[in-house]
Amino acid sequence: MTDLDIAEVARRAGVPASTLRFYEEKGLIAPTGRRGLRRQFDPGVLERLALIALGRTAGFSLDEIAHMFAPDGPPRIDRRMLADKAEELDRRISELGVLRDSLRHAAACPAPSHMECPTFRGLLDAAASGGVPTPRRRMPPAG
Repeated sequence: MTDLDIAEVARRAGVPASTLRFYEEKGLIAPTGRRGLRRQFDPGVLERLALIALGRTAGFSLDEIAHMFAPDGPPRIDRRMLADKAEELDRRISELGVLRDSLRHAAACPAPSHMECPTFRGLLDAAASGGVPTPRRRMPPAG
C-alpha cells in the first residue's frame, strides 16, 4: 500500500491536519517523508491514531500515551496502567452518579427555592470544599 498524504490521513482519522502536526511534534507519529510540501505517512499511522484517540477518550494524557509506543514497533501498553485508569474511571463514574442524582433531585424538589433544598445545599457545600467533580478542560492542539 502506498503512503498517504497528510490531508488523506486527517480525513480518514477525523482530525485536522494541525492535530497531526502537533502529534508529530510530541513524537506520537512520524511521517515517512514529503511529496512537495505535504507530509506522507505509512497507512499504519491510522491504527496508531486510533490508539491515541482511544487513550484520550479513556483520559490518558498525550505524555502517557507516548510512553505506550515503542519507537519502531508495536504498542507496549502497561496493563497495570490500564487497570489504574479503569479504577480512576470507576471513581469518576461514581462521583458523577452522585452529582447527577443530586441535580435530578434539585430539579424536582418541592422546596420553595433551591437554596432551601437540603440536597442542593449539600451539593453546594461539597462544591465549596472541592468535593464535587469538575469537568476536565482539554487543551486544543496547537496548530
